[in-house]
Amino acid sequence: MFGKKKQQLRKQYDTFLLDVIERAKAEWDHAQETEEAVQEVDGEIVSQTAIAKQKYLFLFREARRRGTRGTRIQATVYQD
Repeated sequence: MFGKKKQQLRKQYDTFLLDVIERAKAEWDHAQETEEAVQEVDGEIVSQTAIAKQKYLFLFREARRRGTRGTRIQATVYQD
């Protein structure tokens, strides 16, 4: 009775987190493509790519910390 609402909220927010991670990954991919496509890369483009990367990594680490399971993201998405 008491734990059911907590489980429902956790599932709801895990789904939301996976959606946000998916969008952050798309933004990072877009920023990388833009950086590669532009002939004269300036500091702003490099900064935007770095911010998009860090945002994605932060969200990915949060999902791992929470133990979020989903079929949409893989642990091997980021390779350093």
